[in-house]
Amino acid sequence: MAQQTMPSLARRALGTASSAPVRLADLATTMQRQGIDVIDLSAGRASESTPGFVVRAATQAMLAGDTHQTMARGRPEYREACARKLARENAIEADPETSILATLGCKQGLMLSLLAVLDPGDEVIIEDPCFVSYQPTVELVGGVPVAVPLRPETGFRWAARDLEAAVTERTKAILFCSPQNPTGAVHSAEDLDAIAAVAVEHDLFVISDEIYERVTWGGRRHISIATRPAMRERNLALMGLTKSFSMGGWRIGFVFGPEPVISAMVTLQQHLITSAGAFTQIGAAAALADPPPPEVTALWCDWERRCEFVASELDRMPGVSCRPPEGGYYAWADISGTGFSSEELAERLLRDYHVAVVPGRAFGPHGEGYLRITCVKSWDILQEAVSRLRDALSHPG
Repeated sequence: MAQQTMPSLARRALGTASSAPVRLADLATTMQRQGIDVIDLSAGRASESTPGFVVRAATQAMLAGDTHQTMARGRPEYREACARKLARENAIEADPETSILATLGCKQGLMLSLLAVLDPGDEVIIEDPCFVSYQPTVELVGGVPVAVPLRPETGFRWAARDLEAAVTERTKAILFCSPQNPTGAVHSAEDLDAIAAVAVEHDLFVISDEIYERVTWGGRRHISIATRPAMRERNLALMGLTKSFSMGGWRIGFVFGPEPVISAMVTLQQHLITSAGAFTQIGAAAALADPPPPEVTALWCDWERRCEFVASELDRMPGVSCRPPEGGYYAWADISGTGFSSEELAERLLRDYHVAVVPGRAFGPHGEGYLRITCVKSWDILQEAVSRLRDALSHPG
Protein backbone atom coordinates (compact mmCIF):
# COMPACT_ATOMS: atom_id res chain seq x y z
CA MET A 1 0.00 0.00 0.00
CA ALA A 2 1.32 3.41 -0.95
CA GLN A 3 2.31 5.64 1.93
CA GLN A 4 -0.33 8.28 2.64
CA THR A 5 1.04 11.83 2.52
CA MET A 6 -0.61 15.20 2.85
CA PRO A 7 -0.68 17.34 -0.30
CA SER A 8 1.76 20.26 -0.24
CA LEU A 9 0.74 23.62 1.13
CA ALA A 10 0.61 26.76 -1.01
CA ARG A 11 3.86 28.69 -1.36
CA ARG A 12 2.12 31.82 -0.09
CA ALA A 13 1.40 30.08 3.21
CA LEU A 14 4.82 28.50 3.56
CA GLY A 15 6.64 31.68 2.60
CA THR A 16 4.82 34.11 4.88
CA ALA A 17 6.53 34.93 8.17
CA SER A 18 4.46 35.09 11.35
CA SER A 19 3.51 38.44 12.87
CA ALA A 20 6.13 39.05 15.56
CA PRO A 21 3.88 41.11 17.88
CA VAL A 22 1.01 38.61 17.67
CA ARG A 23 3.35 35.61 18.01
CA LEU A 24 5.10 37.11 21.04
CA ALA A 25 1.80 38.12 22.65
CA ASP A 26 0.49 34.59 22.13
CA LEU A 27 3.69 33.17 23.65
CA ALA A 28 3.38 35.52 26.64
CA THR A 29 -0.22 34.39 27.15
CA THR A 30 0.85 30.74 27.01
CA MET A 31 3.57 31.38 29.58
CA GLN A 32 1.11 33.19 31.83
CA ARG A 33 -1.27 30.21 31.63
CA GLN A 34 1.64 28.05 32.76
CA GLY A 35 1.97 30.17 35.88
CA ILE A 36 4.93 32.28 34.73
CA ASP A 37 4.71 35.95 35.72
CA VAL A 38 5.21 37.44 32.26
CA ILE A 39 4.67 41.13 31.57
CA ASP A 40 3.46 41.50 27.98
CA LEU A 41 4.62 44.75 26.35
CA SER A 42 4.63 43.26 22.85
CA ALA A 43 1.26 43.62 21.10
CA GLY A 44 -0.47 47.01 20.95
CA ARG A 45 -3.14 46.28 23.53
CA ALA A 46 -4.10 48.67 26.32
CA SER A 47 -4.91 47.40 29.80
CA GLU A 48 -8.33 49.09 29.83
CA SER A 49 -11.48 47.40 28.59
CA THR A 50 -13.81 48.93 26.02
CA PRO A 51 -15.77 51.88 27.51
CA GLY A 52 -19.05 50.83 29.09
CA PHE A 53 -21.31 52.97 26.89
CA VAL A 54 -19.96 51.20 23.80
CA VAL A 55 -20.47 47.75 25.33
CA ARG A 56 -24.02 48.64 26.41
CA ALA A 57 -24.99 49.76 22.90
CA ALA A 58 -23.78 46.48 21.37
CA THR A 59 -25.31 44.39 24.15
CA GLN A 60 -28.71 46.05 23.74
CA ALA A 61 -28.57 45.34 20.01
CA MET A 62 -27.80 41.65 20.63
CA LEU A 63 -30.55 41.30 23.25
CA ALA A 64 -32.99 42.86 20.79
CA GLY A 65 -32.13 40.15 18.25
CA ASP A 66 -29.95 42.32 16.04
CA THR A 67 -27.56 39.48 15.26
CA HIS A 68 -27.97 39.05 11.51
CA GLN A 69 -25.59 40.05 8.74
CA THR A 70 -25.78 43.59 7.42
CA MET A 71 -25.34 45.14 4.01
CA ALA A 72 -21.91 44.38 2.60
CA ARG A 73 -21.19 48.10 2.68
CA GLY A 74 -22.10 48.26 6.37
CA ARG A 75 -25.04 49.45 8.42
CA PRO A 76 -26.35 52.86 7.31
CA GLU A 77 -26.25 54.19 10.88
CA TYR A 78 -22.63 53.13 11.29
CA ARG A 79 -21.55 54.69 8.00
CA GLU A 80 -23.44 57.86 8.93
CA ALA A 81 -21.60 57.96 12.27
CA CYS A 82 -18.31 57.53 10.40
CA ALA A 83 -19.22 60.41 8.05
CA ARG A 84 -20.08 62.69 10.98
CA LYS A 85 -16.79 61.78 12.64
CA LEU A 86 -14.84 62.57 9.45
CA ALA A 87 -16.51 66.00 9.20
CA ARG A 88 -16.08 66.76 12.91
CA GLU A 89 -12.50 65.57 13.42
CA ASN A 90 -10.84 65.37 10.02
CA ALA A 91 -12.40 68.25 8.03
CA ILE A 92 -13.56 65.72 5.44
CA GLU A 93 -17.04 65.70 3.89
CA ALA A 94 -17.86 62.12 2.93
CA ASP A 95 -21.00 60.58 1.48
CA PRO A 96 -21.88 57.60 3.73
CA GLU A 97 -23.69 55.93 0.85
CA THR A 98 -20.78 55.91 -1.58
CA SER A 99 -17.47 56.73 0.13
CA ILE A 100 -17.40 54.59 3.29
CA LEU A 101 -17.10 50.82 3.79
CA ALA A 102 -17.36 49.02 7.15
CA THR A 103 -14.49 46.57 7.64
CA LEU A 104 -13.19 44.03 10.12
CA GLY A 105 -10.60 46.46 11.44
CA CYS A 106 -7.82 48.16 9.48
CA LYS A 107 -6.06 44.95 8.45
CA GLN A 108 -9.06 43.76 6.46
CA GLY A 109 -9.49 47.28 5.10
CA LEU A 110 -5.90 47.13 3.88
CA MET A 111 -6.44 43.75 2.23
CA LEU A 112 -9.55 44.96 0.40
CA SER A 113 -7.81 48.19 -0.64
CA LEU A 114 -4.86 46.32 -2.13
CA LEU A 115 -7.08 43.79 -3.87
CA ALA A 116 -9.03 46.66 -5.43
CA VAL A 117 -6.07 48.64 -6.80
CA LEU A 118 -3.26 46.14 -7.50
CA ASP A 119 -2.67 43.79 -10.37
CA PRO A 120 -0.08 41.01 -9.94
CA GLY A 121 3.41 42.47 -10.06
CA ASP A 122 2.37 46.02 -9.19
CA GLU A 123 4.65 47.70 -6.67
CA VAL A 124 3.68 49.35 -3.40
CA ILE A 125 6.05 51.72 -1.62
CA ILE A 126 6.13 50.96 2.12
CA GLU A 127 8.06 52.33 5.09
CA ASP A 128 11.10 50.71 6.70
CA PRO A 129 10.54 50.25 9.59
CA CYS A 130 6.80 49.70 9.20
CA PHE A 131 3.91 47.76 10.69
CA VAL A 132 4.80 44.09 10.43
CA SER A 133 1.78 43.12 8.29
CA TYR A 134 2.31 45.56 5.42
CA GLN A 135 4.89 43.58 3.46
CA PRO A 136 3.17 40.18 3.86
CA THR A 137 -0.22 41.62 2.93
CA VAL A 138 1.11 43.25 -0.24
CA GLU A 139 2.78 39.98 -1.19
CA LEU A 140 -0.30 37.86 -0.42
CA VAL A 141 -2.37 39.81 -2.96
CA GLY A 142 0.35 39.48 -5.62
CA GLY A 143 1.98 42.88 -5.18
CA VAL A 144 5.65 43.73 -4.71
CA PRO A 145 6.56 45.78 -1.62
CA VAL A 146 9.32 48.35 -2.09
CA ALA A 147 10.71 49.51 1.25
CA VAL A 148 11.95 53.09 1.57
CA PRO A 149 13.88 53.81 4.79
CA LEU A 150 12.75 56.07 7.61
CA ARG A 151 15.86 57.58 9.15
CA PRO A 152 16.26 58.90 12.69
CA GLU A 153 17.94 62.06 11.36
CA THR A 154 14.70 62.95 9.52
CA GLY A 155 12.52 62.13 12.52
CA PHE A 156 11.51 58.80 10.97
CA ARG A 157 9.85 60.52 8.03
CA TRP A 158 10.52 59.90 4.37
CA ALA A 159 13.07 62.08 2.66
CA ALA A 160 11.40 63.29 -0.54
CA ARG A 161 14.42 62.26 -2.64
CA ASP A 162 14.26 58.68 -1.28
CA LEU A 163 10.54 58.45 -2.01
CA GLU A 164 10.93 59.79 -5.53
CA ALA A 165 13.83 57.44 -6.24
CA ALA A 166 11.71 54.39 -5.31
CA VAL A 167 9.09 55.02 -8.01
CA THR A 168 9.24 52.80 -11.10
CA GLU A 169 6.92 52.13 -14.01
CA ARG A 170 5.31 49.33 -11.92
CA THR A 171 4.58 51.50 -8.86
CA LYS A 172 0.84 51.66 -8.16
CA ALA A 173 0.49 52.87 -4.57
CA ILE A 174 2.17 54.37 -1.53
CA LEU A 175 1.30 52.88 1.88
CA PHE A 176 2.16 54.70 5.09
CA CYS A 177 1.03 55.06 8.71
CA SER A 178 0.56 58.23 10.78
CA PRO A 179 0.90 58.33 13.72
CA GLN A 180 3.56 55.86 12.71
CA ASN A 181 3.88 52.33 14.04
CA PRO A 182 6.49 51.58 15.38
CA THR A 183 8.40 54.89 15.57
CA GLY A 184 5.64 57.18 16.91
CA ALA A 185 6.20 59.93 14.31
CA VAL A 186 3.18 62.16 13.56
CA HIS A 187 3.24 63.54 10.03
CA SER A 188 2.99 67.29 9.53
CA ALA A 189 1.25 69.01 6.63
CA GLU A 190 4.67 69.37 4.98
CA ASP A 191 5.35 65.63 5.35
CA LEU A 192 2.00 64.81 3.77
CA ASP A 193 2.48 67.32 0.96
CA ALA A 194 5.76 65.61 0.04
CA ILE A 195 3.99 62.26 -0.23
CA ALA A 196 1.10 63.82 -2.14
CA ALA A 197 3.45 65.48 -4.62
CA VAL A 198 4.99 62.13 -5.57
CA ALA A 199 1.57 60.49 -5.81
CA VAL A 200 0.18 63.19 -8.08
CA GLU A 201 3.31 63.36 -10.24
CA HIS A 202 3.24 59.60 -10.88
CA ASP A 203 -0.54 59.02 -10.68
CA LEU A 204 -0.43 56.74 -7.64
CA PHE A 205 -2.92 55.68 -5.01
CA VAL A 206 -2.06 56.53 -1.40
CA ILE A 207 -3.25 54.16 1.33
CA SER A 208 -3.02 55.85 4.72
CA ASP A 209 -3.24 53.81 7.92
CA GLU A 210 -4.74 56.25 10.44
CA ILE A 211 -5.61 53.81 13.24
CA TYR A 212 -3.69 55.88 15.85
CA GLU A 213 -5.14 59.23 14.75
CA ARG A 214 -6.73 60.08 18.11
CA VAL A 215 -3.70 59.32 20.26
CA THR A 216 -1.29 62.15 19.46
CA TRP A 217 0.83 63.74 22.16
CA GLY A 218 2.49 67.03 23.02
CA GLY A 219 -0.32 69.13 21.57
CA ARG A 220 0.11 67.62 18.11
CA ARG A 221 -2.90 66.97 15.90
CA HIS A 222 -3.35 64.28 13.29
CA ILE A 223 -3.85 65.49 9.71
CA SER A 224 -5.52 63.26 7.13
CA ILE A 225 -3.75 63.25 3.77
CA ALA A 226 -7.17 63.36 2.09
CA THR A 227 -7.30 67.06 3.05
CA ARG A 228 -4.21 67.87 0.97
CA PRO A 229 -4.67 69.17 -2.60
CA ALA A 230 -5.60 66.61 -5.28
CA MET A 231 -5.69 63.71 -2.79
CA ARG A 232 -9.41 62.98 -2.39
CA GLU A 233 -9.52 61.04 -5.67
CA ARG A 234 -6.48 58.88 -4.88
CA ASN A 235 -6.50 58.34 -1.09
CA LEU A 236 -7.86 55.29 0.72
CA ALA A 237 -7.90 56.00 4.47
CA LEU A 238 -7.94 53.09 6.92
CA MET A 239 -9.59 54.05 10.20
CA GLY A 240 -10.90 52.22 13.25
CA LEU A 241 -11.43 52.03 16.99
CA THR A 242 -9.05 49.21 17.95
CA LYS A 243 -6.50 51.48 19.61
CA SER A 244 -8.27 54.61 20.80
CA PHE A 245 -11.30 52.86 22.32
CA SER A 246 -9.61 49.61 23.42
CA MET A 247 -11.74 47.67 20.93
CA GLY A 248 -9.13 45.28 19.54
CA GLY A 249 -11.36 42.25 20.04
CA TRP A 250 -14.28 43.84 18.21
CA ARG A 251 -12.51 43.84 14.82
CA ILE A 252 -14.33 46.88 13.48
CA GLY A 253 -13.15 49.78 11.36
CA PHE A 254 -13.88 51.51 8.08
CA VAL A 255 -12.29 52.68 4.85
CA PHE A 256 -12.95 56.11 3.38
CA GLY A 257 -12.11 56.68 -0.27
CA PRO A 258 -13.20 57.53 -3.83
CA GLU A 259 -16.56 56.07 -4.84
CA PRO A 260 -15.27 53.86 -7.71
CA VAL A 261 -12.71 52.19 -5.44
CA ILE A 262 -15.13 51.76 -2.54
CA SER A 263 -17.68 50.27 -4.96
CA ALA A 264 -15.12 47.71 -6.14
CA MET A 265 -14.24 46.92 -2.52
CA VAL A 266 -17.91 46.31 -1.72
CA THR A 267 -18.00 43.62 -4.42
CA LEU A 268 -14.88 42.02 -2.97
CA GLN A 269 -16.44 42.21 0.49
CA GLN A 270 -19.53 40.37 -0.73
CA HIS A 271 -17.43 37.37 -1.68
CA LEU A 272 -14.77 37.38 1.04
CA ILE A 273 -16.61 38.04 4.32
CA THR A 274 -20.10 39.34 3.41
CA SER A 275 -20.09 42.10 6.04
CA ALA A 276 -18.60 43.36 9.28
CA GLY A 277 -20.38 42.20 12.44
CA ALA A 278 -23.87 43.59 12.99
CA PHE A 279 -23.71 44.43 16.70
CA THR A 280 -20.05 45.47 16.58
CA GLN A 281 -21.10 48.17 14.13
CA ILE A 282 -23.73 49.34 16.64
CA GLY A 283 -21.09 49.61 19.36
CA ALA A 284 -18.72 51.40 17.01
CA ALA A 285 -21.44 53.84 15.97
CA ALA A 286 -21.94 54.69 19.64
CA ALA A 287 -18.20 55.33 20.02
CA LEU A 288 -18.18 57.64 16.99
CA ALA A 289 -21.55 59.33 17.54
CA ASP A 290 -20.30 62.40 19.40
CA PRO A 291 -17.05 63.96 20.48
CA PRO A 292 -15.39 61.44 22.82
CA PRO A 293 -16.80 61.67 26.37
CA PRO A 294 -14.64 62.88 29.29
CA GLU A 295 -13.98 59.33 30.51
CA VAL A 296 -12.29 58.57 27.19
CA THR A 297 -10.34 61.80 26.78
CA ALA A 298 -9.12 61.49 30.39
CA LEU A 299 -7.87 58.00 29.56
CA TRP A 300 -5.98 59.31 26.53
CA CYS A 301 -4.33 61.95 28.72
CA ASP A 302 -3.24 59.24 31.13
CA TRP A 303 -1.89 57.18 28.23
CA GLU A 304 0.27 60.15 27.25
CA ARG A 305 1.69 60.29 30.77
CA ARG A 306 2.43 56.56 30.63
CA CYS A 307 4.25 56.95 27.30
CA GLU A 308 6.32 59.79 28.72
CA PHE A 309 7.12 57.75 31.85
CA VAL A 310 8.28 54.65 29.98
CA ALA A 311 10.33 56.62 27.44
CA SER A 312 12.02 58.74 30.10
CA GLU A 313 12.87 55.69 32.22
CA LEU A 314 14.29 53.85 29.22
CA ASP A 315 16.34 56.88 28.25
CA ARG A 316 18.15 56.66 31.60
CA MET A 317 19.06 52.98 31.22
CA PRO A 318 22.58 51.85 30.21
CA GLY A 319 23.05 51.63 26.45
CA VAL A 320 19.55 52.92 25.65
CA SER A 321 18.21 56.19 24.26
CA CYS A 322 14.51 56.85 23.84
CA ARG A 323 12.39 59.89 23.07
CA PRO A 324 8.69 60.04 23.96
CA PRO A 325 6.50 59.12 20.97
CA GLU A 326 4.77 61.96 19.13
CA GLY A 327 1.73 59.73 18.79
CA GLY A 328 0.62 56.13 19.14
CA TYR A 329 1.51 54.28 22.29
CA TYR A 330 4.87 52.64 21.80
CA ALA A 331 8.32 53.54 23.03
CA TRP A 332 10.79 53.10 20.16
CA ALA A 333 13.96 52.49 22.14
CA ASP A 334 17.41 52.69 20.54
CA ILE A 335 19.34 49.80 22.12
CA SER A 336 22.38 49.96 19.85
CA GLY A 337 24.56 50.91 22.81
CA THR A 338 23.84 47.65 24.64
CA GLY A 339 25.90 45.44 22.33
CA PHE A 340 22.91 43.17 21.63
CA SER A 341 20.96 42.76 18.43
CA SER A 342 17.26 43.50 18.81
CA GLU A 343 16.39 39.79 18.60
CA GLU A 344 19.05 38.84 21.14
CA LEU A 345 17.92 41.42 23.67
CA ALA A 346 14.20 40.68 23.19
CA GLU A 347 14.86 36.95 23.68
CA ARG A 348 16.93 37.60 26.81
CA LEU A 349 14.29 39.89 28.30
CA LEU A 350 11.57 37.27 27.83
CA ARG A 351 13.64 34.27 28.88
CA ASP A 352 15.44 35.71 31.89
CA TYR A 353 13.28 38.64 33.02
CA HIS A 354 9.84 37.63 31.75
CA VAL A 355 9.18 40.84 29.85
CA ALA A 356 7.86 40.49 26.27
CA VAL A 357 8.85 43.24 23.81
CA VAL A 358 9.16 43.28 20.01
CA PRO A 359 12.59 43.35 18.35
CA GLY A 360 12.93 46.25 15.94
CA ARG A 361 14.18 43.95 13.18
CA ALA A 362 10.64 42.57 12.92
CA PHE A 363 9.56 45.90 11.42
CA GLY A 364 12.18 45.89 8.69
CA PRO A 365 15.99 46.07 8.26
CA HIS A 366 16.08 49.71 9.40
CA GLY A 367 14.36 48.69 12.63
CA GLU A 368 17.48 46.83 13.75
CA GLY A 369 18.98 48.36 16.88
CA TYR A 370 15.59 49.18 18.38
CA LEU A 371 12.91 47.61 20.57
CA ARG A 372 9.21 48.46 20.40
CA ILE A 373 7.64 48.58 23.85
CA THR A 374 3.92 49.04 24.50
CA CYS A 375 3.34 51.82 27.07
CA VAL A 376 -0.40 51.61 27.79
CA LYS A 377 -0.44 48.92 30.42
CA SER A 378 -1.52 49.78 33.97
CA TRP A 379 0.78 51.94 36.10
CA ASP A 380 1.56 49.01 38.38
CA ILE A 381 2.54 46.81 35.45
CA LEU A 382 4.64 49.55 33.86
CA GLN A 383 6.52 50.26 37.07
CA GLU A 384 7.34 46.58 37.52
CA ALA A 385 8.32 46.30 33.85
CA VAL A 386 10.65 49.29 34.12
CA SER A 387 12.25 47.73 37.20
CA ARG A 388 12.88 44.47 35.34
CA LEU A 389 14.22 46.24 32.26
CA ARG A 390 16.56 48.35 34.39
CA ASP A 391 17.80 45.21 36.13
CA ALA A 392 18.39 43.45 32.80
CA LEU A 393 20.29 46.35 31.25
CA SER A 394 22.36 46.91 34.38
CA HIS A 395 23.53 43.28 34.22
CA PRO A 396 24.33 42.74 30.54
CA GLY A 397 26.13 39.39 31.02
